[in-house]
Amino acid sequence: MLKLIKLEWKKNNIAKYIYNAFILAAFLCLFVFALAFLGIANDPDGTLDAVEGMNTISASIELFTSMSFLIFTSVMLASFIVSAYKNKTMNLMFSYPIKRQKILSAQMMAVWIFNFIALVVTKLMIYTCVYLGSKSMHSSFVIDFDMGSLSFYVQLLVKSVVIVSMSFIALFVGMAMKSSKATIITSFLLIFLTQANVGDFSLAGNAIFPAILTITSFVFAGLSIFNVETKDIM
Repeated sequence: MLKLIKLEWKKNNIAKYIYNAFILAAFLCLFVFALAFLGIANDPDGTLDAVEGMNTISASIELFTSMSFLIFTSVMLASFIVSAYKNKTMNLMFSYPIKRQKILSAQMMAVWIFNFIALVVTKLMIYTCVYLGSKSMHSSFVIDFDMGSLSFYVQLLVKSVVIVSMSFIALFVGMAMKSSKATIITSFLLIFLTQANVGDFSLAGNAIFPAILTITSFVFAGLSIFNVETKDIM
């Protein structure tokens, strides 16, 4: 499996995705830093313009990184898998003496592993920048995280797993509709579903929802490869 994952990275030129992920991480870091310390989220009178529950810096970090990497992961899945079907390059892959399910699983894992690591590194970079900035600058947001706490890293890892895994739902829709665009559009819909507020209600703050969402995501991942051995190539 590891050899197949490495093959997928090589075949899809993972270097360009590393570069794009680095650019995305740098942009998010600068944006969150500006939110926290340069007052771009403040009203003209200097008070913070944020909805209830979003006045903490961790809420902003989780929101913007989750949005960005859910889309980024979905784009990669669309490129690695859905486009491979449409461009008929999957025909060559399925001609190998390897089960189709194993090939498709390797493609999905190649994207998942890359984006999980990228998301974790990005979050750590942003939290570190904010932490260092808070030592000498006043933050518009409440600094509500403790990088010296084990629970901080556990939550960071768990939330990253949830977000990256959500992209499997988008992949299932894209494969069902035979469309890369459908994969990406579904990722936007998932963002609205999980991150948007309806009045004072938001699923983002629900303690049970991440567990349900993760299980649902892996169910959709399983459905994506369930009948690939007998299903016609797109």
